[in-house]
Amino acid sequence: MEIAYSFAGLVVGFIVGLTGIGGGALMTPILIVGFGIPPVTAVSTDLLYAAITKFGGSISYARKKLVEWRVVFFLLGGSIPGALMTLHYLDGLGGLEKVEHLMNITLGVSLVLTSVAVFFRARIRASVVKLEGTRFEKHGRRYRPYVTLMMGVVLGGLVTLSSVGAGALGTALLILLYPRMSMQTLVGTDLVHAVVLTGIAGAGHYTMGNVDLWLLLCLVIGSLPGVFLGSHFGSKLSPRVIQPIMGTLLLAIGMRFVLAG
Repeated sequence: MEIAYSFAGLVVGFIVGLTGIGGGALMTPILIVGFGIPPVTAVSTDLLYAAITKFGGSISYARKKLVEWRVVFFLLGGSIPGALMTLHYLDGLGGLEKVEHLMNITLGVSLVLTSVAVFFRARIRASVVKLEGTRFEKHGRRYRPYVTLMMGVVLGGLVTLSSVGAGALGTALLILLYPRMSMQTLVGTDLVHAVVLTGIAGAGHYTMGNVDLWLLLCLVIGSLPGVFLGSHFGSKLSPRVIQPIMGTLLLAIGMRFVLAG
């Protein structure tokens, strides 16, 4: 079984390197559906898995000065309280069945939203850019810090409950709010925020006894070479081919969890 876990990490790491889509959107469903791991353990372990695998990438973006730190702090100003409030709510919910039902529903909704973000990321950016210079855009810029904080709160709750949302969904929301930011800076900013958020949420789940450390180790061992291989081949494939396939896959998986819940 340990080899199977590492192979799953290899496959997900490869897809992440290939597409740039966060591993949580794929790893958590694989653990629940493919291996029969309880949702609480799958989500909790995947949060720390995401923090570890994304840490190296975040350092690379930071060194290249492709991180907008002011936006990161606004996001964390909302997402950290959102994650802590969600952890407190889960701790007091009582009954594993209630927790797993809530996680399954949230996971399904997060996957569906992520699939929409994958499908329409380019169109969202193009539509928002057209609004630049208009009265609507000027008013929106004034309230942007507050909206970013609220966006952080929502992401903090979604990620803590499902381990999904800090990647493609977070990037899509940043595109809406900061269309002038380059795509590389958007990704770098979202990545740094995701590392901190998943680390804090994962640590919170660990204190509740939900993390399987052996499973985590097996996943990380497989994912590291997978990300390397995926990054190598991903540069040769067009996003126009990859994104519709990934969007369809995430939508199908998300609907499965929504309907099952």
